[in-house]
Amino acid sequence: MRDLASEFEAERDHLTSVAYRMLGSRAEAEDAVQETWLRYAAALETPRARAEIRDLRGWLTTATARICLDVLRSARVRREAYPGEWLPEPIVSRLPGPADGTEGFAPDPAERAAQTEQVGIALLTVLERLTPEQRVAFVLHDVFAVPFAEIATVLGTSPAAARQLASRARRAVAEDGPRHSADPAEHQRLVRAFLHAVESGEPERLLEVLAPDVVVVGDGGGLFPTARQPVVGAAKVTRFALGLKRRVGSDTHHLRMRPVLVNGALGLQIEADYRPGLPLHGVMWFAVADGRITAAYHQLNPEKLARVPRISEDERARPSAP
Repeated sequence: MRDLASEFEAERDHLTSVAYRMLGSRAEAEDAVQETWLRYAAALETPRARAEIRDLRGWLTTATARICLDVLRSARVRREAYPGEWLPEPIVSRLPGPADGTEGFAPDPAERAAQTEQVGIALLTVLERLTPEQRVAFVLHDVFAVPFAEIATVLGTSPAAARQLASRARRAVAEDGPRHSADPAEHQRLVRAFLHAVESGEPERLLEVLAPDVVVVGDGGGLFPTARQPVVGAAKVTRFALGLKRRVGSDTHHLRMRPVLVNGALGLQIEADYRPGLPLHGVMWFAVADGRITAAYHQLNPEKLARVPRISEDERARPSAP
């Protein structure tokens, strides 16, 4: 007799990675995977249905994609009414510990997927601009190498149409995505320089690390101070960053930062005593190319940071460098 649970659990990380790339939300990804399990269990109730499952991973991936497509279509209405910019939910890990090499938090499937397959948070941000059909076609084909014939069954279209959807998505990602070509060492150097420049409060130091066409995108969920539209250009970003720092307070007791891994790349976790009863908790991540920061994102919506542990008491002092 088949052990359905074990067979499914062996594919859970893969399915969570598929769903997270499509949805940009850990909670929604987990819900989609759970719904896939229910459909899988139901499909095995009859001999005919069992016979149709020849490639388990392929069948589960297709089922997950169909569920995600439905979620994306319904989410478009919600996100059109969202206050300001909508950014994905980041997967945040502590930096490797000096003693035991641990990356901190107990990894769940989404975190393991991000660490092992490097789910780029900047890419997820760009994917939000695609139609649901384009996003599904792009993720399935370009990321997971699913044939267009199978993608067509998910989308209810022809293989040629599925190929065209993926091609349009690919062009949009190439044209609209931030430039990012730095290796980890260069990425770390520029994040460190950005942090020191903000702490110094000197505009000149910030301008040195920002690309002329740098863009800043923030998601405050309507609760915290951030631009409702992207801020573009080094001068505007400099004024915005230093102004935001002044608004949340510059005293060490009120503003705390620590370096973290955001979807596998170095970023920053931020906390501040914003208002009584409303502490600010945020995560920042960056795109880097040609020795400059080309994009910076900050997620402040508490609903999307519920799984990120707060900075502990022994980490209250701001680190001097990532």
